[in-house]
Amino acid sequence: MNWSQAHPAVEVECVEADRNVLLAGLDTSEIDIAILMGALSHDGFRCEALWSERVLVALPASSPLAEREVVHWTDLRNERFLLPAADPGSEIRDMLLGRLPASASKPDIRMHQSSRETILSVLGGGRGVTIVCEGATGARYPDVVYRPIHGEQGPALLGYSGYWRDDNRNPALRRFLGFIKTRYALSFDLVQQFQ
Repeated sequence: MNWSQAHPAVEVECVEADRNVLLAGLDTSEIDIAILMGALSHDGFRCEALWSERVLVALPASSPLAEREVVHWTDLRNERFLLPAADPGSEIRDMLLGRLPASASKPDIRMHQSSRETILSVLGGGRGVTIVCEGATGARYPDVVYRPIHGEQGPALLGYSGYWRDDNRNPALRRFLGFIKTRYALSFDLVQQFQ
């Protein structure tokens, strides 16, 4: 059962924005929880790891890499990466710079002032590749395929963390945190926050 089925009386309003905007919304109590890639501590906010997703490369169906079931970081060293300038583009860029094998030149990473969806919609024309998490693969784009990326230790994973204010007493937040804690078998403590 998903969250909406379990709690039909709770109206959820989703906000998609850059990390700084979301954290500012937490600070002003306009947002109850922000779910972000990675796990960085922020003063005044509780941060707990929630889940991980596989990292995939989205690439043109005509690419030789599309014939493989798995792509390794070393296979991507000569690709042109198209990434959104907005979050999580900079985190993905940093991950690429750390994971791609060292070569004579820097990786070809191009940051665009467009959404991930816009970037995915142009990949079929052979303009480059992009990196996405498994949760972003529900939408299909013409002539674009997704392949999991593996490193030396197996599948590449990206973690997501939840951020919220310790002094937030919203009962819907408490129920949501309890729901994801159970669903993902997490071990963080909720008792101290909601007493």
